[in-house]
Amino acid sequence: MKHFFTTLFSFLIFSYLSVNAQSDKYAPSPFTVKTTSEKIKIDGVLDEQVWKVGKTVDDFWQYFPKDTLKAKQQTEVYMSVDEKNLYIAAKCFSVGNKYIVTSNRRDFRAGGNDNISFILDTFNDKTNAFMFGMNAYGVMREALISNGGSDNNYFNLFWDNKWQGKSKIYEGFWTCEIAIPLSTLRFSEGSDRWNFLSYRFDTQTNETSTSVRIPQVQIIFNLAFTAPMHFEKPLKKSGANISLIPYVAASSLRDFERNNPSSGNKLTVGGDAKVAITSGLNLDLTVNPDFSNVEADRQVTNLTRFDISYPEQRQFFLENSDLFTNFGSENANPFFSRRIGIAQDSASGINVQNAINFGVRVSGKLNDNWRVGVMGVQSAEDKFKGISATNYLVGAIQRKVFSRSNISFIYVDKNTLNPEIGKVLNTYNRVVGLEYNLASIDNRWAGKLYHHLSYSPVNQSNNFSHGGSIGYFSRKLRFDWVHEWVGKGYNAEVGFVPRNDYLHINPLVRLNFYPNGKILNRYDVGTGYDQVTVGGYGITDRQITAGWNMSFQNTARLFLLLANNYTYQYNYKFNPLRDSKETSVLPIGSSFSYNNLKLDYTSNQRRKLGLLLSGTIGEYYNGSIASFSGSVSYRYQPYGAVTLNYTYNHITSPTAKNDIFLLGPKVDLTFTKNVFWTTFVQYNSQFDNLNINSRFQWRFAPVSDFFLVYTDNYNTFNGLAKNRAIFAKVTYWFNV
Repeated sequence: MKHFFTTLFSFLIFSYLSVNAQSDKYAPSPFTVKTTSEKIKIDGVLDEQVWKVGKTVDDFWQYFPKDTLKAKQQTEVYMSVDEKNLYIAAKCFSVGNKYIVTSNRRDFRAGGNDNISFILDTFNDKTNAFMFGMNAYGVMREALISNGGSDNNYFNLFWDNKWQGKSKIYEGFWTCEIAIPLSTLRFSEGSDRWNFLSYRFDTQTNETSTSVRIPQVQIIFNLAFTAPMHFEKPLKKSGANISLIPYVAASSLRDFERNNPSSGNKLTVGGDAKVAITSGLNLDLTVNPDFSNVEADRQVTNLTRFDISYPEQRQFFLENSDLFTNFGSENANPFFSRRIGIAQDSASGINVQNAINFGVRVSGKLNDNWRVGVMGVQSAEDKFKGISATNYLVGAIQRKVFSRSNISFIYVDKNTLNPEIGKVLNTYNRVVGLEYNLASIDNRWAGKLYHHLSYSPVNQSNNFSHGGSIGYFSRKLRFDWVHEWVGKGYNAEVGFVPRNDYLHINPLVRLNFYPNGKILNRYDVGTGYDQVTVGGYGITDRQITAGWNMSFQNTARLFLLLANNYTYQYNYKFNPLRDSKETSVLPIGSSFSYNNLKLDYTSNQRRKLGLLLSGTIGEYYNGSIASFSGSVSYRYQPYGAVTLNYTYNHITSPTAKNDIFLLGPKVDLTFTKNVFWTTFVQYNSQFDNLNINSRFQWRFAPVSDFFLVYTDNYNTFNGLAKNRAIFAKVTYWFNV
């Protein structure tokens, strides 16, 4: 711990120097949002007087294909506010009316279609923000941005809330008009300044533009590049802000493999509530939540020796989720919310869903410098699966320092109420941690430093997880350093820690180039070194890479990576072929050096026919591999798309070979902006499983839905059904 505080002090000194050494090259101009008493009809027609008074933002910069020029197709953004709503309108000029939209489905990804997004940093901290967007056909999307928007992982489209929006197409431009209730947002009462950013995709001129000049090496929604947004009058609290979201669900489940008492017909009632304690602090409650409507995870073929993680999609865990989940690193995360409500069946050893009785969370801003989050959840007992009822408590505090950095503390407490039910259940497991997150004013420097400790009934030595990272991002150079040091006794049961007792280092250097030709837009070349050292065994994993990443003028992308790998099997057996043959298992103490070439390709996102390809060819442990995965999709605008997700692995060894398939055809139909139907089939030869999932959704009122979900699993080895279920659910959002 002494080492951590010494390093932390050095980081703080470095932060102060880096923050105060920033240039104002990209400094944006502030603007003022005026108060209105005019009644604004949200119809996409900008005929109200408030829109004729004057533009708020009208000087967009190119982000793609260049980041040094003004946008060829300009955008005008207008804003106004009253006691209830923030109003935003935009006029998006274009060379024609052949706009591209991916579908009518809400929460689309921005790339490859015509749309505009508005980002609101309501606490003026350039760390967290709300995003609202709309495409030319009036399809809406919203998201939460955390950790400064420094990476795509900090952009969460699963968040959902109430607001209005419409668009309209004219000759030579399209418009949109939205109204965001102030009760939907979190902000300090009496605040008169936020930060704002808007970005737009125009497919006909293949141009991406932003309201603030942003270099291409930065993420387009990075909150370091926002403009000061002043209100004519300080904002008042929006009054009582209480939302009730009850649901009724009916289900029928059949388990053909075991005599599961959960089988049969079931009627479930529950719901959520949201209460604004202050303008910045929110109380979330959930009772008997039902997640049957959440889209099933897309299966993957896991050829690694360790677990993989899936994203959180459940609404209760999303708002302010970064307060709890952004601790540690990708491979040493002390809190992973999917551990709650998903437990291990003590009989089969596989992860299964188990019910949650209730949950409560208080999270948000205390003031401009302090954020706080406290969450308590109780999961239900399932004696048939050997799952105990469990109480979870998570607390986090975050203090802003300098311009965009912060110091954070986390406490995670898991209490098993009936440990005798399972074979290996601790009565409790706790983790405490302290972190410093660095983000310079223009995001040229970014990084973190953390130290966590775990506690269980039988405490072991070396119960720590320590790590850090530092990154430098300029127009021509990128440098990253990452290290993780996880002790042998570190045990975070509510976290995601696939392995322990190791030291991991991963430096990376990239050089960026901007050619003037008509084919390549930008490319970078780089090299990386990735090494894992395990106590008592030395180096167990090492990878040396040389890569070439190319972005084309037509939005296609190509990435080539040459990798030299080394693996040492230090204390467990591993079967790289993933078959059932004993001769394929690599013995403990064996080591392997092997080379391979990796390729990733994304086709022109604006085309109706799209291709994603990821491939690996070359040596693999003591054999060879030819691996291909990705998708082929066809878009039928605006009613949806047909996609074939695929994975094929041909793996050989001196004694055997194996072919592993994963095929996932998917039909996504969006009949209107409120009626959707998605069906996909997933055949996974690795687990001899065929999964069918069909999901119908009707959004009959704002944030209120009817769902009908059918799922089926078959054992492809013998052709027999494993389990089958059908769910119907109605949920409605009431504002009290």
